[in-house]
Amino acid sequence: MVGNRVFKIDIDIRFRDLDARGHVNNAVYFTYFEHGRWRFYNSVLHKHTLSEITFILARTSCNFVTPITISDRPLLQLRVKEIGSKSVALEYQLVSSSDAAIIYATGKSVQVCFDYQKNASMPISKEIRAQFSKYLKDETAEAG
Repeated sequence: MVGNRVFKIDIDIRFRDLDARGHVNNAVYFTYFEHGRWRFYNSVLHKHTLSEITFILARTSCNFVTPITISDRPLLQLRVKEIGSKSVALEYQLVSSSDAAIIYATGKSVQVCFDYQKNASMPISKEIRAQFSKYLKDETAEAG
């Protein structure tokens, strides 16, 4: 991930994140992605309580590349892949904070804008769309 369209957050590995082999358990990667989304919403959308978050997770995936151990210092990079009328697709990359060429995992998720009182999806507001657009992946810049 390159350019200024990347939201970055350091990930602290807890002892409880490890499996019997001393690697971060596969399920924990999704917790790291979730933590990144929460911090993204806090920082970019200025949403600080659960009642302010108007998104639900519709889909998520992870590609495991290199195991993470307790001594590693991962950095989560997050950016917006696509903004639809009611959903936003995010991309994640967990890399070494000291060497971005070391990739631990990549992932994707789709969030749907949701009205909890009506129990139905709803369009993404112009305000949120504008904030997310700042982190929108530029496919043409990477193709060249």
